[in-house]
Amino acid sequence: QVRLVESGGGSVQAGGSLRLSCSTSGHTYSVNCWAWFRQTPGKERAGVASINNDGTTAYADSVKGRFTISQDNARKNLYLQMNSLKPEDTAMYYCAAAGSRCFSFQTRDYNYWGQGTQVTVSS
Repeated sequence: QVRLVESGGGSVQAGGSLRLSCSTSGHTYSVNCWAWFRQTPGKERAGVASINNDGTTAYADSVKGRFTISQDNARKNLYLQMNSLKPEDTAMYYCAAAGSRCFSFQTRDYNYWGQGTQVTVSS
């Protein structure tokens, strides 16, 4: 099992920045892909960014150039640096992990999920 715990959410004005963190524990050696998703009420959970253990990354078009995903060398923590935030970035943000390499933002491909952290961006 892999345990994921998100932190760092909060309220910010448009144009501001937030850094989300996801602490990882358990059998993290079994994970090859780490990702951030987000969800708003009434909508499906959508992928935001992903990173493979070799460092290759992928981003949703809506956040390219504004968000950066990273992890520490020990893979104990996953991060999402969010800059130039917009009201449409308001959502619950989730950390996720998969045993296979990242190749999609399909939620069914991810085995482990955190409980989420709320991000609210006001105009």
